[in-house]
Amino acid sequence: MNISIRDASVADAKRLAEIYAYYVENTAVSFEYVPPSAEEFGHRIKGILEKYPYLVCERDGEIIGYAYASAYSAREAYCRTAAASVYVDRAHRREGAGTLLYAALEERLRSQGIVNLLAGVAYSVEEDEHLSHDSKNFHLAMGFEQAAHLKGIGIKFGKWYDLLWFQKRI
Repeated sequence: MNISIRDASVADAKRLAEIYAYYVENTAVSFEYVPPSAEEFGHRIKGILEKYPYLVCERDGEIIGYAYASAYSAREAYCRTAAASVYVDRAHRREGAGTLLYAALEERLRSQGIVNLLAGVAYSVEEDEHLSHDSKNFHLAMGFEQAAHLKGIGIKFGKWYDLLWFQKRI
């Protein structure tokens, strides 16, 4: 199998929106309720690319995941801190795409002078049909440390979910 990481483009919006839609509709991983259209996703990609990397992972020419960074805060003092997100097609989870994407993202961010990388992760003490501990465990395995635990901050599927913030000095 041929796996590669490349820069995303607005032309990738339809496929990335498809990957993300599963998480919006079926999980509490995303706190959005309605999946964005391909057009909206294209606007999001374009906005991110103005300042931060947006990467896709392809396996044999098919996009199977993506990762991007964004501003943690607009305040100038946070200029060396970014927030990261990664999504992998549910059919390709646990195949290494997330690890490759984060490694490439961190390399690009370091070259831009980013020092701190943050990640917000939905969490529930008890796993349920909408949320496992996979994202928490993934971030810990990637060298992130838990920095905050916000309890009962998001409601989805009629249940309150927590938000964990992870931090990594890159």
